[in-house]
Amino acid sequence: MCWTRWRTGEVGNKMIGSGACGLPAAIRAADQGASVIVVEANYDIGGHGILNGGNVPLGGGTSAQKKYGIADSPDILFRDLTDWSVVETNGMPEYRYNDRAVQRGLADNEAGAYEFLLENGVTFEDGAPNVEGGHAVGISAPRANRARWTKGQSLESPSGGGGTAIYRPLENSAKKKGVRFLLNYHMDVLVRETPTSGRVLGIRASYTPKLLPGSTTPMRPFRSDGVIALTAKDVSVKAKKAVIVATGGSSSNVNFRRMFDGRLTEVYQVAGEPYSAQDASGELAGMAVGAALWGTANQTMERSGAVRKRAMIGAQYIYPVFTPQSPVFPLVRATGLRIGDWQNVILVKENGRRFYSELDSTYSGYFAHAMAWSGDPAKLNGGGPVWAIFDSAAVQREQWKTEPPFVDREGGYFFSGDTLEEVAGQLQRNPHQWRPMPGRVLRETVERFNSFVDTGVDLDFKRRRPPYKIETPPFYAAWATPCLHDSLTGIRINTKCQVLDIHGQVIPGLYSAGEAAGGFALHGLARCTVFGRIAGMEAAKG
Repeated sequence: MCWTRWRTGEVGNKMIGSGACGLPAAIRAADQGASVIVVEANYDIGGHGILNGGNVPLGGGTSAQKKYGIADSPDILFRDLTDWSVVETNGMPEYRYNDRAVQRGLADNEAGAYEFLLENGVTFEDGAPNVEGGHAVGISAPRANRARWTKGQSLESPSGGGGTAIYRPLENSAKKKGVRFLLNYHMDVLVRETPTSGRVLGIRASYTPKLLPGSTTPMRPFRSDGVIALTAKDVSVKAKKAVIVATGGSSSNVNFRRMFDGRLTEVYQVAGEPYSAQDASGELAGMAVGAALWGTANQTMERSGAVRKRAMIGAQYIYPVFTPQSPVFPLVRATGLRIGDWQNVILVKENGRRFYSELDSTYSGYFAHAMAWSGDPAKLNGGGPVWAIFDSAAVQREQWKTEPPFVDREGGYFFSGDTLEEVAGQLQRNPHQWRPMPGRVLRETVERFNSFVDTGVDLDFKRRRPPYKIETPPFYAAWATPCLHDSLTGIRINTKCQVLDIHGQVIPGLYSAGEAAGGFALHGLARCTVFGRIAGMEAAKG
């Protein structure tokens, strides 16, 4: 393999993205004898996947299932993933809009993907597969396998935990097999013979170093072996055999996500940021050369996999919970406060009024109402910020610490004051509080809620016997707006992960997998691992 400029250099296969999909794709392509280069926008390897908790839901008859006597097969798994009557462990019927052909490919290859992970150094806890953290994987058989990081806080990973235990071993395996990585380069353009016909020939990418506040020195990877040292402003790479788009999802791209739900304005933060963004770059580049989107109804339908009520408040970035030891913590600024009992707070919108029972975590409660229009003609889209309101007595009950690094006062995501009016008056320091919150309205909201504590009946939203008044200064307002998570639509692929155009025809030389690909609603790492492995194998054939 040689690395040069567009005119003279070429590689066998080029992956875009080094995460949950890109690493399996790179390893599998290398196994088939292809020379592989991985282009990654971030400063380190592991992508969005390294942030996960370590639950890998793979079934269909894995060696772990067989060891513990769990009956499963590709046919059972396929039935689960296409039966729209199945109500998953997260309480949602996930599967009604899935592409059956793609789901068949997933079901037939999950067991093989599990063995692939073992062969490439990933170790799981010795125990029977379960359903922990494995919603939207089919419930006829336990399929979740857990990898845990047991060596203390993993400084090379923003959150430590299971993602480190999966993607550092895969990184090691890829490097041993000759895969090379180009970091800090963002794929901007897929190059095709003509804009709408012929093979995909390669990519153009721009230099995107990540800088910490006040620094001019780019962040560096945990390990530099196997990393191509290049600092040009832009590069082009020609792919001799194929390009695999494994760039992740689209939830960070406000204009892209609003094609499916116009309410999802910039007010909604995204899981994984600021370490890793889901910017729709692969989807947009694919569409520019003729790729179709697929399974868009999956993204449009509201469900807990896409929009999450987090028990974390008071910080901009609340999923995952970044620790102060994280390399990117200067960008994160605060860990947030974990709510142990929702009886300790009320939630209000930007207008200072409650909008639902704070104890309700169902779609019909939190998600629908949080994103509902607040009724002001000046703001036509989205529900505006959501704020948790509480007092010092709640702070004592929850044993919270209300100063940095636990809360984000500097960024405007946590406020306090001796009166509710004072708290309301500060909220416009938050970049998403689009109009002043009337202090009088917030005070009236709290006084009405306090009257429900006296009577034991929430006349507005039927909240179960509120036990605590909000009356002891200082008072607090903490950011509690929903966090966006899964990308459930993307580029159309077939069972070989070949990208298809709007006419259902294969775009030669272009493959995609993971959250960049569409056709099914599936939370977790199964889709990324399985289809990354397939894409690498098929792309290596040329």
